[in-house]
Amino acid sequence: MASLNVYSALVVLFLTCGAAMATKENDQIIKDNNCETKMGLPSVLEAFTSIFETGTISSKCCGELLGLGKVCHSALVKRTLENPLFKDLSPARIIAKSIQTWNNCLALIDSLSPSA
Repeated sequence: MASLNVYSALVVLFLTCGAAMATKENDQIIKDNNCETKMGLPSVLEAFTSIFETGTISSKCCGELLGLGKVCHSALVKRTLENPLFKDLSPARIIAKSIQTWNNCLALIDSLSPSA
């Protein structure tokens, strides 16, 4: 159950008004890297809220986000931005928040790792 399709959950919850087709490049990246199955729904929602709204992301979800990988993370954020429901958002601001969330997760997970 935790391995629900990452963005199908967002489609159901946030994108039900008809999503625009994502660019072929992002779709190919997502398909080639199996990006949509690498995070559980609770972590998807936390990451989404952290990037597209105002919220925080737990260490557990940071671990899942980093496990997703930066390539998948970026492609999924860009694909979400292509949806007409998000047309009023500033892509530059969302990309900046996406990078900030990624970097915050790197720092958090690093701080939790035992020193060698």
